[in-house]
Amino acid sequence: MTKADWRRTIRLAESGEGAGWAVEIIDQTKLPFVFEIATLTHMDEAAHAISSMQVRGAPLIGVTAAYGMALAMNRDSSGAAIEAAYDELLSTRPTAVNLKWALDRMKAALLPIGHNARRAEAYRLAGEMAEEDAALCSAIGDHGLTLLQEIAARKGGAPVQVLTHCNAGALATIDWGTATAPIYKAQAMGLPVHVWVDETRPRNQGASLTAWELGEHAVPHTVIADNAGGHLMQHGQVDLCIVGSDRTTAAGDVCNKIGTYLKALAAKDNDVPFYVALPSSTIDWAIEDGLADIPIEERAAEEVSEMSGLTADGAVTRVRVMPPASPAANPAFDVTPARLVTGLITERGIAKASKAGLAEVFPEKAKRP
Repeated sequence: MTKADWRRTIRLAESGEGAGWAVEIIDQTKLPFVFEIATLTHMDEAAHAISSMQVRGAPLIGVTAAYGMALAMNRDSSGAAIEAAYDELLSTRPTAVNLKWALDRMKAALLPIGHNARRAEAYRLAGEMAEEDAALCSAIGDHGLTLLQEIAARKGGAPVQVLTHCNAGALATIDWGTATAPIYKAQAMGLPVHVWVDETRPRNQGASLTAWELGEHAVPHTVIADNAGGHLMQHGQVDLCIVGSDRTTAAGDVCNKIGTYLKALAAKDNDVPFYVALPSSTIDWAIEDGLADIPIEERAAEEVSEMSGLTADGAVTRVRVMPPASPAANPAFDVTPARLVTGLITERGIAKASKAGLAEVFPEKAKRP
């Protein structure tokens, strides 16, 4: 994998000792200053890639876990190995539902078949999930594009101003992204668009990742401090917000990167449409109350107390930004209640953020009385 085809965020190695079975990923902990490919040859390495956030974003986490299961089958295709890989990979991140969704799908496919067929099936199914995600995100882009077209028509050619949070771009998926897919589709058809990119503390995934990939696509954008979004909305500088989701409930509550809830509140107060873009694999049909039922990952305090940056001499270094004796808390996600969400942009269309709205778009998934 090279920078020229970076949008495919995960794939099998095409050359070298691991050709055809080792897994290549973009090491997102090195961006935006270094583009580096990491090669995964064992299930434990896939688990580490997820927990250390070399890969992140709910859809990409799910596909990486699926490939992690395939790597496990590459060494041992026993039923015990399936169970062990499932448990280890599932423990890596608690919030994104795609992780369990992908592992459940792999386990259900592998356990019933013969021992000798499991390796090939694991790789086939992981690859299928990757292609499915790329197709779903492209469809999300098509449906979200209609929103940007409507705004552009009203603005008479002035750029559509979109505010994003965290990274729900191609780097969080296999291709296209979720929140960025409509933006990339708009750019492809010549629709003028400008993106306000939340820096997204504490890991700065907006400033580091979203800004990087928008720059690679030559999409006009401006990085802003997280607290600037409300100000921009008050002054009419945001036409709509589009964010991603790590888990959405069957009733439309949205769990996403910490700070999303505050953007939704500001959008509501300023009559700015607030949309969430997500594939159906990110919907947890088993729960309805996001505040009560979604586990919120608590990550290391160092993500808050320390930051990485590029020095004047070109070195990447890490510095502390708070007193050494001060403790730090780091909840990684928050829940935005459905009442604050204008709509959910899915691969099947734009759904109302409600139980009835999701049931209308995905009738086969909705719970029956």
